[in-house]
This record gives sequence, C-alpha cells and structure tokens, in this order.
Amino acid sequence: MPSEKTLALKKAQCEALVGKLQTAVSGVIVNYQGITVEQDTQLRSEMRKAGVEYKVYKNTLTERAFDAVGFSELKPLLTGMNALAISQNDPVAPAKILKEYAEKIPTFEIKAGFVEGRILDQKGVLALAEIPSKETLVCKIMLSMQSPLYKFAYALQAIIDKSGEAPAEAAAEPAAE
Repeated sequence: MPSEKTLALKKAQCEALVGKLQTAVSGVIVNYQGITVEQDTQLRSEMRKAGVEYKVYKNTLTERAFDAVGFSELKPLLTGMNALAISQNDPVAPAKILKEYAEKIPTFEIKAGFVEGRILDQKGVLALAEIPSKETLVCKIMLSMQSPLYKFAYALQAIIDKSGEAPAEAAAEPAAE
C-alpha cells in the first residue's frame, strides 16, 4: 500500500489535472508510440509556441481526472502510451499540430478529444484540425466586409468620373463651332 505522502502527491496531481481540464478550451488524446526523441522535442516546441500543454500522464490519473470533469466516455481509450495536449486559449491548435505528426508518423495516433466540454471522436478531432486558424478566419471576415465597400467606392468613383467628363465635353463643343 502506498504511503500517505505518495497518496497526497497523487491526489494533488489529479486535482491539478482536473483544474486544467475544467478551464481548457480543448484537448486531444494521442498514442505517442513510435515517435523519436527528435520528433518529440520538435512537437513539444511547436506545442509551447502555440500555447498548448503537451504532457504524458499516467492512464489511471487521467481516468480519475476524466471522471471528475465528466469525460468518462474517454476512459476506454486510455490504453497504451498516451499523451494529452490541452489548450487554454486556442481550440484548434492541439488538433492541428497533432494531425501533422499523425500524418508523418504511422504509429502516432490521434484517439479522441474535447472542445468546450463536448467529447469528440477521432474523426471529430481531425475535422477540427481542418478549421483555419483564428487569424485566417478574421482576415476572411474582414475581406468579405470590405468587398461591398470597395465595390460601392468604385461605383461612386465611376459616377464622379462620368459626371466630370460631361461638363468638359460640353465646354469643348461650343469652342469648336
């Protein structure tokens, strides 16, 4: 039987993970088997840059945390070598980065995830990864808002140019006679 000190440490770790899961915008569970040290280092670097926490937790610890936050549906997936990527800000970042690695490494597998409290299966996570970044979406919205304004401005300019030509032509005609 584990000592009281070990139990207290495990309980604190579980509570910390529960806190992260409760405040997370999204998270993805992956089977990281088959990834090299170099690839893992690069993956962790990309995750840090994106503001995503990528960490390997013991499966039993993760199961208890999932129970506490209501993600019990994900518990059967916690077999083998698993890592958890959690984002507090960007719901798409973990899925995007991990999808890139899953495409490069055949044994690296996205299992499932969650977004704003809703569970996603593997297909859902892959679909989430296809969504453009927030910056790209904002740019598209801004362009779509500007397009009608530009067309209106061009139409006004054409009217101004046309009305400006008429008096000049009229003034030139009497002088020619």
